[in-house]
Amino acid sequence: MEKILVAIDANQINANALDFACYMAKMTNSKIIGVFLEDGTTAKAPVRVSVNAGGTGTLPAKESLNQYDKNIHLFTELCRQKQTNSSIHVDQGLPVTGIIKESRFADLLIVDPEMSLRSKKEGSPTAFIKEVLAKSECPVLIAPFSFTGIDEILFAYDGSQSAVFAIKQFTYLFPELTDKKLTILQVNENDNEPIIEKERIGELLQMHYSAIGYHRLYGNAGNELYRYLRPRKNVFVVMGAFGRNMLSDFFKHSTAELVLETINLPVFIAHH
Repeated sequence: MEKILVAIDANQINANALDFACYMAKMTNSKIIGVFLEDGTTAKAPVRVSVNAGGTGTLPAKESLNQYDKNIHLFTELCRQKQTNSSIHVDQGLPVTGIIKESRFADLLIVDPEMSLRSKKEGSPTAFIKEVLAKSECPVLIAPFSFTGIDEILFAYDGSQSAVFAIKQFTYLFPELTDKKLTILQVNENDNEPIIEKERIGELLQMHYSAIGYHRLYGNAGNELYRYLRPRKNVFVVMGAFGRNMLSDFFKHSTAELVLETINLPVFIAHH
């Protein structure tokens, strides 16, 4: 992986989400592109600024900075402190259109689930983030509220094309994590259903991971996944395409808000 996008509210930076993005970029030796987005009514001309880990680069003059320019400085300074190579793109027009267009040419997009670009308080994930998840042209990583490390990877698996595609995308993008404990989690409606294509998915994963375990839950996929994840820490969750199968159930209004407001875990989502 080489290019990671980070969606940034041009008027308010989430430092925790950016800190997480810097961690992922350093781990994968990738560059962060901060895509600064506005509500479309006050968008400025596109600006592209590059800053490398050594601290060099061209920034706006510090004199007479408005809040927008201060946030550009804050972004670059946080990346410098984390010794992370970074660039800034400022997009005009509708924010969803801008970030989706950028995602077409990126390896990964990292988002803050509370980002909305509106003054009115929304639940998590916001309407903006749901639309980005549905339309992104690269995998999306939902940042946790705070981050301390990765001890385990959890693949939410239902045997579908989307689930297997997400597993492969995650594995290809993060070879640095193949030494972590891996859990394949399947939620069944009935308690006598086996892991779907267990031999085949196991053969695939054994090519990459050394510590693989399987776990089955029974009941509603979204509710059971929430109960399973709630007490866990330092787990990286991987799921299939937004709006389908387990993920569709998971992101029903009530479950989605519970999970993303109370469970502090990164969630990786990829389209098939």
